[in-house]
Amino acid sequence: MKIRSKDFCVKEGKKVDLGEWPTRTEPAYKSKQDYQDLLAKHVAELSEQQQLLYASNQHAVLLIFQAMDAAGKDGAIKHVMSGVNPQGCQVFSFKHPSAAELEHDFLWRTTRDLPERGRIGIFNRSYYEEVLIVRVHPELLLEERLPNRTIHDGNGIWKSRYRSIVGLERHLHDNGTRIVKFFLHLSKEEQRTRFLARIDEPEKNWKFSMADVQERQFWNSYMKAYEECLSTTSTREAPWYVVPADDKENARLIVSRIILDTFAELKMSYPKASPERRRELEEIRKQLANPE
Repeated sequence: MKIRSKDFCVKEGKKVDLGEWPTRTEPAYKSKQDYQDLLAKHVAELSEQQQLLYASNQHAVLLIFQAMDAAGKDGAIKHVMSGVNPQGCQVFSFKHPSAAELEHDFLWRTTRDLPERGRIGIFNRSYYEEVLIVRVHPELLLEERLPNRTIHDGNGIWKSRYRSIVGLERHLHDNGTRIVKFFLHLSKEEQRTRFLARIDEPEKNWKFSMADVQERQFWNSYMKAYEECLSTTSTREAPWYVVPADDKENARLIVSRIILDTFAELKMSYPKASPERRRELEEIRKQLANPE
């Protein structure tokens, strides 16, 4: 299967029913070796694009990963970005907000970590948690000490947050940050299988807790929250991609292909030296050409 980014993109204004989006598709690789070769090719291309991003210094790229537990976010980030220069890329994981973070609006703690021009920023979970886990568990709103009228506004608070998110992302796009958002779409059965593996494999025990199992009880609520989130916040400027995640290897190839296509759309090039700069370089050449 040839990977086409548009096959996984949520079009702006499209109502999403995750039951219609597959969690597994025909793999883009023919064998384990073929997967490794394809991923290595993508990784090498990403490394080249990162250097070009840094040199051109006109854009930043923000990659957002959201998913249910065990969908493979960490693995996708680790493998896809394995060839990227750490000096030009930062990964941030957002879990439960700290006391200090709760003193600010819900976008504050993530906007502090946005990438600067020439760099790649990766959010492993993000401000979208505020319309996903907080929506499934609205009691968490009490920790945010919002005005009572806001908390008890029914669906109004979520619509307001969607507007804030879309507004932020459009602002960032207009100022040079390209945003790509991935929802790794995992089936409930595959999650069960991966949870069991975390129990059976000692080196994975640390990644698992009873709380993970308890959250499975809210699976349908999470799916509804994701559906509305994807439907409302996928825009031309900051699209969502629903990536089938039951096959980890295939998901990584899809993610890397989408990132590469995003870079290609930037039409970047290395800065051209001005006549003054060329003369300076020639003078440096003359000095270096003469042995000391």
